[in-house]
Amino acid sequence: MSVVDVAVRRAAVLGSPIAHSLSPVLHSAAYASLGLAGWTYSRVECVEDGLAGFVDGLGPEWAGLSLTMPLKRVALSVATSVSPAAAAIGAANTLVLGPEGRRAENTDAPGMADALREAGLVAPAAPLILGAGGTAQAALAALAGPAGPAGLTRPAVGGPVTALVRNPARAGELRTTAERLGVTLDVRSLDEAPARLADADLVISTLPKGAADPLAHAALRPSAVVFDVVYDPWPTALATAAVAAGCRVVSGLDLLLHQAGHQVRLMTGQEPPIDAMRAALALAR
Repeated sequence: MSVVDVAVRRAAVLGSPIAHSLSPVLHSAAYASLGLAGWTYSRVECVEDGLAGFVDGLGPEWAGLSLTMPLKRVALSVATSVSPAAAAIGAANTLVLGPEGRRAENTDAPGMADALREAGLVAPAAPLILGAGGTAQAALAALAGPAGPAGLTRPAVGGPVTALVRNPARAGELRTTAERLGVTLDVRSLDEAPARLADADLVISTLPKGAADPLAHAALRPSAVVFDVVYDPWPTALATAAVAAGCRVVSGLDLLLHQAGHQVRLMTGQEPPIDAMRAALALAR
């Protein structure tokens, strides 16, 4: 029987493309601050078809995986258990690995809620989500969470959540997530964005790099919060336009920081040193 050195642990972020990911900066800073000298965190290029084989080949020294596009939905199929939150959302950005198996978790939703709370958002009355993928599903969960640590009340109090998507016919999984969460969702075409953006008090763009750039010329409510989950490059064209309009802007870097903090807690069992992680992220930019 092999002996596992519990002081030597590995973790990584998987996705495609992955070379730009700053997750290693955050997790490595957390390990250093926590005194976890034997822990390492790396990047692994991986597409959907390769995830199962990669996970099957991992040894007992692996503590967890962070998952980004395009792996957030397929992650549920390689897990041996799924947290209630990840099941409700229908996507996972974390696999916690251990003797008990592979547990799928979603830290995007609480990470988004943390970032919005820092921006001073309390109860959006007219929230607008751009996109229909796994991150959009997490955004619904961040908004639907009960008042408390997230600092948010249900958006249904002020009206439905509107989602603008490139192809409404392919937004079935987003609709299903809304039903599981008890959120009233109004799915519209992204072509309606110029008119819809002007009325939104919260805009969460989960669109991939460059996809929201054409919206930079749309009118924005100066009192709105604009949250663009893209962080490479930063600022995005949408974020730049939001600053010019007087909006409060939340960066994909804020989401990256807070979701990573939740991952550190899940993988190490220790409280994440958010200040040290934030400082490392600032230096990396």
